[in-house]
This record gives sequence, structure tokens and C-alpha cells, in this order.
Amino acid sequence: MRITIVLGAFFPVPPILGGAVEKVWFAIGQEFVRQGHEVTQISRTHPPLPEKETIAGVQHLRVRGFAQPSSIIWLKWLDLLYSLRVRRVLPAAEILVTNTFWLPILVRRKDRGLVYVHVQRGPKGQMRFYGHAGRLCAVSQAIADQIVGEAPQLRGKVRVLPNALPFQIDRSPYRARGRTILFVGRVHPEKGIELLLRALSVLPPEILADWKVKIVGPHEIELGGGGDSFRKRMQELASDSGASVEWRGKIFDPAELAAEYRSAKIFVYPSIAETGDALPVAPLEGMAHGCVPFVSNLACFRDYITDEVTGFVFDHRAAEPAKALASRLATLLRLDPARLEQTSDAARAKAAEFEVEKVAQRYLEDFGSLLEDIPNE
Repeated sequence: MRITIVLGAFFPVPPILGGAVEKVWFAIGQEFVRQGHEVTQISRTHPPLPEKETIAGVQHLRVRGFAQPSSIIWLKWLDLLYSLRVRRVLPAAEILVTNTFWLPILVRRKDRGLVYVHVQRGPKGQMRFYGHAGRLCAVSQAIADQIVGEAPQLRGKVRVLPNALPFQIDRSPYRARGRTILFVGRVHPEKGIELLLRALSVLPPEILADWKVKIVGPHEIELGGGGDSFRKRMQELASDSGASVEWRGKIFDPAELAAEYRSAKIFVYPSIAETGDALPVAPLEGMAHGCVPFVSNLACFRDYITDEVTGFVFDHRAAEPAKALASRLATLLRLDPARLEQTSDAARAKAAEFEVEKVAQRYLEDFGSLLEDIPNE
């Protein structure tokens, strides 16, 4: 099978500047090749990377993209320009996986592949324009429900296939962990960082003294962060909270990032992106490394985190969400160590369901079923 995978306009592949979607498809593309398929990935140019190269059997093509802007209107315009450039270089294929807003609308040539729309964020009105696509693939049931709500006539084209872990799970025993609470993600208002920091200020002092918090991720706007002023304000909140908060900045090296995960007992991801997050990869990565996930009550987490089984959930919609977070976190941090280890084991077992080999196989099966339904011409 010939498969083309188009990534977005704002992050390069390999994911040397981060990007969850880029990390996931970089890994899945290589797994497709391992299973005997011909794969081309198209992504934005970046100075250290050539316009064409082969990595682990995947043919990489790169076209001019952009730094991510803060304006959503400008972002869509840049996405359009990028998608037009991509359309010019699309190779012949059976399947065309798209991760841009405009490309599914622009591509009509059947020889470029059956359009397979990969939906990684809540839809913003565009789904009704994708009627000619073969599949609308949601990465969580929450996103699938939003797609159907927006375009009920396309219900039959919607499937739920999850994000894959972008690395092999290390099943070797891991050393005892320190009392560290870890956040990995974009330092952006929608990720709930302010909520977390305000919650720290109301935690009981005896708990606050025993634990430290590490925040890993980019704050730069061009990398999806909230910018310098947002980070400065968050650092001031952290200082005022009395907690030990370490700002680690952006880490893109896989080995260095894995070390951060393996140093922590708790992985916190208090996202408040009601219509943004689809199936966040960072909590899944934390679970694979043995962290106990602690997340908000967004529907997107329900596909892999069950409260008090594979993690813990707080109500970010409470009248006083910071107090709700603090209360639930205090309960979690007071748990017997054996209970934390039990939850950690359950989280690791759940993460194993998202290993790249398993997820890639599910995608290939879906591709095959779609192609079988196309009448021979």
C-alpha cells in the first residue's frame, strides 16, 4: 500500500521542535514501513533538514511552512498557503492522511489517495466540508462526538483510532522515585498551569514541604506556548505559592524527556481546553514511564484514564476549581505508597494498549477496509 502522511505547517519532522502530532506520525510512518508499506511524509522545511531524505525507510518531503502565530485567523491563512504548496508535491498513493485544515478540501484527485482526515483537535466548523473524504478519524470518542454533532450526515465516515505512543515502552524495573509532580506540555493558558499554581498555594503546608513540582515545555508562541508575559506571570504565581517549582523549559530530546518522566511519581495535566485537546499524548507518555496521571475532567481523558484505577481526576468545572484541584491533589499525595504503585502499574498496563505496533496495525486495517469498498474502475 502506498501511504502519504501530511503533517501541519508549523512543526518540522523529525519532531526536533516538539509537536505531539508530529511525534506520533513520525513513529507510525516507520511502523507502516516495517509492515511492508511504502510511506511518504510531507512536513515543513527547517534549516537543519534537507528538502528530501529517507529515514528508516520513510521518504520525507519538506515544503516551506511557518512559525506558529498567535492569531487563529492568521494561522488558518498560513495553513492555506502551506496546503496549496503541499498539493503540488503530493505523490501517487492509495491513502492520503491529512493533518491540516485546508488540504482535505483542496485535494480532489483520486490518484493522490483516498483522503483520510486525522482530527486531533475539536472541530471548528470545517467537518461539513469534508464530505468527499473517505474517513474522518477521531483520536478519542470525545472528538468523534463533536464531529458527529457538527456534521451528522457524515456519521458513517467517523471512526475512533487513538494516538500511539511515539516510543517503545521500557519494561525494565525502574528505581524508586522522588516526591516530584511533573507537567510536560506547552506552557499555555489552555493547559491549566495557572489553575495548578493557584492550587499549590492552598495545599496544606506539610504536603507542600514534601513535594516539588517540575514544569517542562515551551512557552514561546512559535512553539505553541503562551509567550514571555504569560510565563513571567506564572513564575510569579509559583513564587507566591510557597511551593518548590522548577521551570525546566523546552526539552525535545527523547532520552532527556524520558529521564524527566522517570524521575516523577505524579504526572499532572490540568488542561481546561474544553474544545481543544483530543487525546493528549503527554499523559500517556507519563503513564508508560510509570507516573500516576492526575488530570482534569475533560472527556478526552476518558479513553485511557479511569478515576482511581489508572489515574486520578479532579473537577475543573467546580465553582472554585483551584480549591477542587488542591483538595483532590492533597488526597492523592496522602495515599499509601502501595496504592500509588498499584495505580502506577495499572497506568503502565493501559499505556501498553497504545504501543505503536498495535495502533499502526489498527490504522492499516482501517485503510484496507476503505480501499476494499472502492469499486473497481
